[in-house]
Amino acid sequence: MQWQHGEQGDLEVDEFPAPRRSLRVAIVTETYPPEVNGVSMTLARLVEGLRLRQHDVQLVRPRQPGADAGQQGERFHEVLMRGLPIPRYGHLRMGVPSKRALVRLWALRRPDVVHIATEGPLGWSALQACRHLQLPVTSDFRTNFHAYSQHYGVGWLRKPIMAYLRKFHNATLRTMVPTEALRRDLAACGFRGLRVVARGVDTEHFHPLRRDRVLRASWGADDATLVAVCVGRLAPEKNLDLVVRAFEAVARAEPASRLVLVGDGPMREALRARCPQAVLAGQRSGTDLAAHYASADLFVFASMTETFGNVVTEAMASGLPVLAFEHAAAAQLIRHGHDGLLVGLGDEAGFVESAVRAARDRPALSRIGAAARDSARALDWSGVVERFEDELRSVVSPVSTGASVLPAMTAHTSPLR
Repeated sequence: MQWQHGEQGDLEVDEFPAPRRSLRVAIVTETYPPEVNGVSMTLARLVEGLRLRQHDVQLVRPRQPGADAGQQGERFHEVLMRGLPIPRYGHLRMGVPSKRALVRLWALRRPDVVHIATEGPLGWSALQACRHLQLPVTSDFRTNFHAYSQHYGVGWLRKPIMAYLRKFHNATLRTMVPTEALRRDLAACGFRGLRVVARGVDTEHFHPLRRDRVLRASWGADDATLVAVCVGRLAPEKNLDLVVRAFEAVARAEPASRLVLVGDGPMREALRARCPQAVLAGQRSGTDLAAHYASADLFVFASMTETFGNVVTEAMASGLPVLAFEHAAAAQLIRHGHDGLLVGLGDEAGFVESAVRAARDRPALSRIGAAARDSARALDWSGVVERFEDELRSVVSPVSTGASVLPAMTAHTSPLR
């Protein structure tokens, strides 16, 4: 529908198409591609899925370094806010308090629902703006910040962080979590309005056929070499010391083995010194990342702080057997011995032993990897987006989702840039 102002300021209708039950969704996040992390990548898939389902999406995020003008397209536009580098992660940004700017933005073009993906200063500002304008608001619980505190020497902050997160999410109408186990844990801590919305994986992008002998050769591996890979931030909360210990045990049993660490972060130099024989592949994306997965033989994932762990599904889709603790995505998706290898949460000795047993049984690894690929095929993004859409609709009044005659949200410029 197109609207114009007449000479006296009255609205005139140029055309009146058939009513559509589309939503105007504002999504607020402090991270988005090209930043590479689980939150940004899965959020991008949800945004694209909403657009394909004929919803109007406004993305509010901090301006990223460089020439970041924001994207504008059919049913999608970005509103860029001021941001600051995140300590220890200079390539990532966090928002700054912006309540007044968001009130102005949403008073001018009122969304049907606001979804807050991150709980930082920008997310908190969005929550306050929604309260001021009486907008329905939902949220994601995507990162275990309370669990991270112990890895950065500030374990005493765990309770205050959890109190903040509980207050934040309980002020929204729905909090979406990726697993039933996390839903139970948060409910026991006093979180309300929890709904399970899983994560999907692109099984065309992450595919065993991306295996690359030339890439393996660059790692010093041939067809007979066992290559263990771990993908993720090189950071304390990823429990990478255990990955290195497991690999060292594997190398004692199978001396030709290789360890490839894909990612970057504050532990990069410490890991180089700790395990000089490891390949530090750095940050990878696109088909290059998919080739790094598919060119390995075993995915070793020791993190115990994930809310989900998208790398688990990406590895499975790539035909890799995953060795992980019985936690988050691994616990929800893997059947031990069939399409992956699970170890009791916190059993580090068992983790190392399982890595050695896996390295010694290559036929079993091949069988498990093929089964992992089959299991990943069921994790289609279209079903995830539909579930997400259902939760958004559940908090929107019937009036605003009916035959809406309001214009789609359009880009807002100077006051917010």
